[in-house]
Amino acid sequence: MPFCRNCGAEVNENAAICVHCGAWINENANNTPSQANDNQWLIVLLLCFFLGGLGVHRFYVGKTATGIVQLLTLGGCGIWALIDFIMILVGSFTDANGNTIKSRL
Repeated sequence: MPFCRNCGAEVNENAAICVHCGAWINENANNTPSQANDNQWLIVLLLCFFLGGLGVHRFYVGKTATGIVQLLTLGGCGIWALIDFIMILVGSFTDANGNTIKSRL
């Protein structure tokens, strides 16, 4: 049985929302890491390391507005890109939908 990403309660496999907290349930509700997510983490990490000053990693995850700001400020003079790099490493960086980009390692 899958679990709610918001409250951790066990939910029905066919449920659209969690009956305990009201959060929407999606296809990744059981929080099982996938190979695609692991590959995405590596791609985002490498994009941030090599092109972080241009905000390419933010464009890749769908954060277009902040990607443009990073592009215009050269990654906040490198500081913003460094913070993003650290957040990606520790697994607290999210995409435009709020999904955490993290490795299975």
